[in-house]
Amino acid sequence: MNQEEEQILEVCKRFGIEGEYRRFEVIESGHINSTYKVYFYRNNKLKDYIVQRINTYVFQDPVAVMENIASVTEYIRAKIKATGVTAKRSVLHYSKTVEGNYYTILPDGGFWRCCRYIDDSVSFTQTDDLRIIEELGKAFGKFQTYLADYPVKNLHIVIPHFHNTILRYQALDEAIKRNAAGRLEEVKDVIAGYKELEELATKPYRLQRQGVLPLRVTHNDTKTSNVLFDAQTHESLSAIDLDTVMPGLVAFDFGDAIRVAASTVDEDEKDLSKVALDLEKYEAFTRGFVGSLGDMLIEDEKKTLSLGALAMTAECGVRFLTDYLDGDKYFRIHYPDQNLARAKCHLTLARDMVKKADIMQAIVDKYCK
Repeated sequence: MNQEEEQILEVCKRFGIEGEYRRFEVIESGHINSTYKVYFYRNNKLKDYIVQRINTYVFQDPVAVMENIASVTEYIRAKIKATGVTAKRSVLHYSKTVEGNYYTILPDGGFWRCCRYIDDSVSFTQTDDLRIIEELGKAFGKFQTYLADYPVKNLHIVIPHFHNTILRYQALDEAIKRNAAGRLEEVKDVIAGYKELEELATKPYRLQRQGVLPLRVTHNDTKTSNVLFDAQTHESLSAIDLDTVMPGLVAFDFGDAIRVAASTVDEDEKDLSKVALDLEKYEAFTRGFVGSLGDMLIEDEKKTLSLGALAMTAECGVRFLTDYLDGDKYFRIHYPDQNLARAKCHLTLARDMVKKADIMQAIVDKYCK
């Protein structure tokens, strides 16, 4: 048994997981935290749990992260139960330690948490199935409606200015000046491309600062892999990976999902001729998302929903580019230059969104009516 497995078993012990330990698997899909699926045998059944070590470089106040998650998930659970329906498969359930905490800290300083795995569920990193994409939209739309009356001021800001696109561009400018990894010369054309998008990309955030767009409880990481689906029916079950739940714009949740779910490629595709916004996928997600919101959106939110897709695509690309210039310190990479590939891919996708902006908004308007 290696050190990694010993740590996982110690965490499971602290969260009171019972039964005979069988094995663990590393979950590779996330960029930030270290995630494991752990199996125990109990009552003649194999039980599985998700155990995570939180990246405290990214989440510098992990206790606040867990307070947000616990509060939001319990709020959703209560909403679902009030309808007379079980919430077992519709929202994550985090375990408590013997001391009653939703987290534990190992002697080496590792900050860990544990949640029950939702049985018979699957997730998708990317899919071309329009029904699944519509269900993805429903899941994040329901997340919005469940929390529409949650007191947003009660949430901790776990990453200040997370979707402050103005500051994201400023961070890029600072990384350009530092040129910490000596990579500036090779990316000047990519930088120029993002600069061309800056005014449009920062517009939603500027409207929020002006009081035009309201702050709501937002997920802030609405990529395809952050929803669980029923393994047989592919009906959406629950949004997951709630570390970045904070006050934000509904357009940002919509847009962040679109940049992944409605793209023709994975986020690090190197053949840029393949990169585009798939309008069929875009419409499928919009139908599910907007259709779940009812009448909760104000008119200014409806008018800027599609712009959120461009904003989030550009912002995410700027973040990948900034991290590349700084030497790949923030995002996990699986091969050299992956952050650069991500940045180029996002720039190409954002440019295609500019070309299709009128069609994108017309589709939003169709389902808002």
